[in-house]
Amino acid sequence: MKFKIGKYFTTYSITAGFCIAALGSVYLYLAWFDIQNALIETVTALLFFWFLLQAERKIWFWSGFFIALLWFWWIMVSFKHYHMLWAIPLGLLFISLVYGGIFWLLAWGSERLASFIGAVANASRSNGAMAIAPYEVLFRAFGLLGLSYLHPLGFDWFRPELLFVHTYIGVHKWQFALILLAMGLAQYRKNSLFLLLLLLAYSPAKTMVIYHEKDSPITLSGTMTTVEDKWNPKLVSSHINRVLTAIDQATTQGKQMIVLPESVFPFFLNREPQLLDVLKKRSQKITIVIGALYLDGDIHRNSTFIFQKGSYRVANKVLLVPFGESNPLPQWAGKWINQVFFDGAIDYIASAEPTNFEVNGTLYRNAICYEATSEQLYTGAPKQMIVISNNAWFISSIEPTEQRMLLEFYSRKYGTTIYHSVNMSPSYIVHTKSFW
Repeated sequence: MKFKIGKYFTTYSITAGFCIAALGSVYLYLAWFDIQNALIETVTALLFFWFLLQAERKIWFWSGFFIALLWFWWIMVSFKHYHMLWAIPLGLLFISLVYGGIFWLLAWGSERLASFIGAVANASRSNGAMAIAPYEVLFRAFGLLGLSYLHPLGFDWFRPELLFVHTYIGVHKWQFALILLAMGLAQYRKNSLFLLLLLLAYSPAKTMVIYHEKDSPITLSGTMTTVEDKWNPKLVSSHINRVLTAIDQATTQGKQMIVLPESVFPFFLNREPQLLDVLKKRSQKITIVIGALYLDGDIHRNSTFIFQKGSYRVANKVLLVPFGESNPLPQWAGKWINQVFFDGAIDYIASAEPTNFEVNGTLYRNAICYEATSEQLYTGAPKQMIVISNNAWFISSIEPTEQRMLLEFYSRKYGTTIYHSVNMSPSYIVHTKSFW
């Protein structure tokens, strides 16, 4: 097989790929503009998979290319904080090519597998039996089903089931499999009656996002501190005073717990005995959950400090951000990347397992930013989760929206109520309830 790259750059293939990717991005950009419509999102999600399953291989490449561009362009926003604007277009191209290549390989593999099975069947037929019809579409459906398990360089935010978060269709893997099976059979057998199987994927549950909950015993004290201000040593005192003021206000309001964002203290809090004493004293009246750095010997950790009744415990991050906190490349390459792109920053070290803590009889799972968007943190289907984030690196972009959609996805899938305290975007509570 000769590969001719020119045939992939046709107006039709690029346009078709973009249109399919646009259908697969409607849910995200509606959410960005704070619009939620279950009917529109159900229809566009189903159309995305319907058209993708029957598209040519080269259209699969462009669909993956534009999906990456529309979903993940926000990753490059962080480069502006390193004064590396030149890297933004290169990064966008790299990410788009990675996902375009993944989609192309999936389509190519399905095509090869279908051809192989067809050839074997034809070679073994006897007594005039008919050759097996091509069923490449079914292999493509299986490939799409497994895409959420594929994490390039440790990044796992591409989950096709996300399209169904605000729809009438469920988000569980078996429901996604049923959708793909219905569409695959309808196209393979050329019989639209198979689409009736879609009705079995109906789910009467949806997520609710609450930005202002007056009756909640928990205060989500978000902050609006830019990256430059957060790491400015001259502003450390003002950061501390702002935090203490928020704690005192929540105490006066009779709250049981206050949650402050990730790294709201951008220093090693366990090496600040005077501040620890101040927080321990205040924790006699209110539980304080706060993000800060933790120095464990010579190991740097991104942590949550939980102050209760005059003492504290530390919950370290379990899943680190690829490149941002831990380099997924081999050590020699990772060291070079950190030196060139991240000012020689030292990688953080992750903990082995997530931390649960109890407040007034209620058990909470701790999660720090990126790890709250990964399935591993939902092992055991925790009923309550406290999440702290710092979104300053990606403002202004769709990153906070996509992060929220992932939290809604897991809330709907596992029934977890999520309390999310954020820096540089609104804080909120996510929980799941019935449509009716």
